Amino acid sequence: MAKHSKNIPARGLRVADQIQRDLSEIVAYGLKDPRVGMVTITEVQITPDYAHAKVFFTLLNDNKDVIKNTVDGLAAASGFIRNQLGKRLHIHTLPMLHFVHDTSTSRGMELSLLIDQANSVRAADAEPDPVPEADVADDSDDNKDD
Repeated sequence: MAKHSKNIPARGLRVADQIQRDLSEIVAYGLKDPRVGMVTITEVQITPDYAHAKVFFTLLNDNKDVIKNTVDGLAAASGFIRNQLGKRLHIHTLPMLHFVHDTSTSRGMELSLLIDQANSVRAADAEPDPVPEADVADDSDDNKDD
């Protein structure tokens, strides 16, 4: 029995990856709901018993109204999506799908912008290095030769 427990996490990851690939195709090509636009499935997390799957997605437009409409559209179409997934994926328990908007991409862009701003402020605040006195003395010696 211990031998199987080591293999379950790897199998769970493979099943989650396959669900992600299949859901991407189903949402892109099979779903006709106008509330669901350009959706990218970023991750699928599945419970060990395959009863539930959290489906994380991103949108091009991060407007709150658009996100709410998309979540509502995906929730309304979850039965159809699950049915189509069942035709493609042959496992004993087909998970219930729970759609969650993934904010990691937009949050990463915000953090990157903050880092860029901090770096530009730091560069602007940096004073130029003063010229060492030895270099000034050497320059005056060069002028004597002229």
